[in-house]
Amino acid sequence: MNGFSTGEEDSRGPTEQICCLIDNGERCSKAAGNASYSKRIQKTVTQRRLNLGIDNSARHIYICDFHKMIIQCARTKRRRKDSEDDSNETDTDIPEVDLFQLQVNTLRRYKKHYKVPTKPGLNKAQLADTLMKHFKSVPVKEKEVVTFFIYTVKTNSNKLDQKNGVNTDTT
Repeated sequence: MNGFSTGEEDSRGPTEQICCLIDNGERCSKAAGNASYSKRIQKTVTQRRLNLGIDNSARHIYICDFHKMIIQCARTKRRRKDSEDDSNETDTDIPEVDLFQLQVNTLRRYKKHYKVPTKPGLNKAQLADTLMKHFKSVPVKEKEVVTFFIYTVKTNSNKLDQKNGVNTDTT
């Protein structure tokens, strides 16, 4: 629980354990995943007033995928509300993109392509969180993008064809 591993709990793996959380007064009976109930997650649970707590009799801090998604959704809702307050836009104006659903290799390719500086050794959730901040900061000129998209569809071409020197323009 303190970050120090004796190796004993690692040999069993979190798949044989049940979730360490107490949800609305009852211990969760779902299988634990590889996500742990860290101080950061505890802070989110407290801030969002989720009825979750750690069972002190549990010998691990692994949580199930169900509770992991509940906590992630609570984080996302908070972010959306903050951005709504800042920009006076509603949730329907800005579609939420969940980079956590992408594979780690895809996230790494995104990071490399846009040269996003990150700390070494980030896990998938931390990488997705960092890249989401970058993704939201990329400026988009909607009018130009939509105009170019319509032009591309009408001419049956795309940027990749133009880069490779192949012109598929039939006009």
